[in-house]
Amino acid sequence: MSSFFIRCLTANGRQAFTPSLLPRSLVKHSGLFTPRSYLINRTMATGGDDTDKPPKHENRLAKEMSPYLLQHAHNPVDWYPWGQEAFDKAKAENKLIFLSVGYSTCHWCHVMERESFENIETGKIMNKHFISIKVDREERPDVDKMYMTFIQATQGGGGWPMSVWLTPDLKPVVGGTYFPPKDHFGRPGFPTILSRIAKMWEEKRDQLNSQGTMIIDALMQNTAVKKTGQSIPGKESQDKCYSQLEQSYDEQYGGFGQAPKFPQPVNFNFLFQLYASEASSDRGMKCMDMALHTLKMMARGGIHDHISQGFHRYSTDRFWHVPHFEKMLYDQGQLAVTYAIAYQISKDELYADITRDILTYVSRDLSDKNGGFYSAEDADSFPNETAEQRKEGSFCVWTEKDIRRLLSDNVAGSDSVKLSDVFVKHYGISQSGNVSFEHDPHGELQNQNVLIIRGEIEDTSSVCKLDVATTKEALAKCRNILYTERQKRPKPHLDSKMITSWNGLMISGFAKAGQALDSEEYTQRAVRAANFVKKHMYDKASGCLLRSCYAGQSGDITQISVPINGFVDDYAYLIRALLDLYEACYDEAWLEWAAELQSKQDELFWDSEGAAYFTVPDGDSTILVRMKEDQDGAEPSANSVSAMNLLRLANYLDNKNWLDKAEALLTVFGERLRKIPIALPEMVCALMYQQSTPKQIIIRGDRDAEDTKQLLECVHSFYIPNKVLILADGNAESFLYKTLKVLPTLEMLENKATAYVCENYACQLPVNTVAELERLLANP
Repeated sequence: MSSFFIRCLTANGRQAFTPSLLPRSLVKHSGLFTPRSYLINRTMATGGDDTDKPPKHENRLAKEMSPYLLQHAHNPVDWYPWGQEAFDKAKAENKLIFLSVGYSTCHWCHVMERESFENIETGKIMNKHFISIKVDREERPDVDKMYMTFIQATQGGGGWPMSVWLTPDLKPVVGGTYFPPKDHFGRPGFPTILSRIAKMWEEKRDQLNSQGTMIIDALMQNTAVKKTGQSIPGKESQDKCYSQLEQSYDEQYGGFGQAPKFPQPVNFNFLFQLYASEASSDRGMKCMDMALHTLKMMARGGIHDHISQGFHRYSTDRFWHVPHFEKMLYDQGQLAVTYAIAYQISKDELYADITRDILTYVSRDLSDKNGGFYSAEDADSFPNETAEQRKEGSFCVWTEKDIRRLLSDNVAGSDSVKLSDVFVKHYGISQSGNVSFEHDPHGELQNQNVLIIRGEIEDTSSVCKLDVATTKEALAKCRNILYTERQKRPKPHLDSKMITSWNGLMISGFAKAGQALDSEEYTQRAVRAANFVKKHMYDKASGCLLRSCYAGQSGDITQISVPINGFVDDYAYLIRALLDLYEACYDEAWLEWAAELQSKQDELFWDSEGAAYFTVPDGDSTILVRMKEDQDGAEPSANSVSAMNLLRLANYLDNKNWLDKAEALLTVFGERLRKIPIALPEMVCALMYQQSTPKQIIIRGDRDAEDTKQLLECVHSFYIPNKVLILADGNAESFLYKTLKVLPTLEMLENKATAYVCENYACQLPVNTVAELERLLANP
């Protein structure tokens, strides 16, 4: 990032639209002392040190399973995990709590650990004056969300590590993000800040307690999302969302806004859905062009790992060139869906290839042998086996000398052109490195190259005097050689924690790819992951989901002593995944489980008075503010996803209760959808679905018959965002046959698989050939 504080980003990596949530008096004097932002003009940075020496210290985190917490298990800080033991100790000793929130692949978390939490003298100050709690934000998004809202309200932005001081009853009084280890240019370092806050607590305890109560009251009042009496927004929301995206669109390099650039799959979902609703209009074509061009530029850029596949987190520049190198599962899952849809719409093999590229990476590097998906790979790694300090991007970058040495063979059929000549030209390799000082101010990528494709394959062919086919073969050989070489390097840290919501996103990725690319392999990988979640992250007795599980050292799946219950995003993302999975494999068990989970989500999270879903269930006294997520970011809001889930389920199962819930949810967010729909593009998609007439496409045929498969394949060759696809196989005892009265009335024509295209279950004349079905689907 250009600064550690990330002023322009919210907690989930998106531009902030919410104004300051607290009254000015609290913003100005939050906790009587608000640390100033330390703006560090830097794009890359150095990670933490490792050592082979036995640890001198061990704290309670050594008993945890979270990779992030385990990273801090040998700090000289007396860390506690979030829990009653820490809360009781803070009350018994009447000490402030120091809450540090981060995640295992967080670059600046590594920096602050190395500089402060590994420092013995700093640890002594922390242990003397505070009860220190460490939280993995990916395990406990509820804790992260509550206190990040405080940070954003008082500081104007937020990021990780998040540092918050709490009263013994968990009310925030002081907060910030990263703090440097020493006083510098008149700004206090972390030890000074610790000492000042400890003194403040000693001298002005009552005032701080009162301040904490006022802050919580203000947060509760200003984050409430309630019914307003307004109606569901009309088409003005999609019009304004389009206008806001179009105004910020980068015509040359794609994406929206300037640097840093995030993939933001929710934007693509909106653009594709708006295109589908008006494909023949100029605006519809502009939607398609903006999305496809951006996806193409991302695929060519350094944000895309051309050697080991998959996508990095975001680009630090306008050109998609120099990324923040961590790889997150939630990005891979959403982008797999996006590229699969891009292929459905365009039929351009580029997008199919990138879909396969993402799924290759996830299958190889983020997959547990038991079927689940790991969370992330770190940006930092050791440059070589003897290095004592990790650096960001070390695993991924190359010197020109490396390239010349490794790719020294001639291109097949050529006596004068070497593989390195082709590769250097195509991927923009420079002897002095291709990363500018602006994006590497501390020289950590000096003489290094981040691969980027700036020209066309024909340009490379022409310069190297090769035909296009030979050039492609040479580049593929180069990538294979470099992949093999890269595996010899020290690898980045792998966060092997498995999160239900992110597994849901990835199941959707494989299921949608299975549909669009007609790949049984991808569909079965989605099935395997869904079975994994049901076995390891679901309590059948209670019907509740768990948040996470963990890869044990022996390869088994383990759980913490008190498992964390699922949050609303775990339910929303998994329900969507199960609906996508049903449309890929037609096993009604997944559809039935989705309906059961939706009922459980309604029970646990639905606001019966104000409508919409809270992020956490009722009853947890440690979560002082029960919020509703109202912004789509790096991950879509659970309310946005739930709105679409409710609409899809209502149409699948002819359930008016879920239709009413969806409309109530859209009404609650009506003002936001009217004023700043760009904050909720995924919810605008649900709004567009609600305003359309969904197509029920029912294929009546034998499940394994070839003509049935052909009709289903035909359906998946079209992008139809408002469809409901059902396979009616004649089983009168099945879940869908018992639920939908129309199914037993549908027959096969001429004993062939037959397609019924319906609206509100009023069907057009049935057809039993692919050509006739194509005609029906091509004319919405």
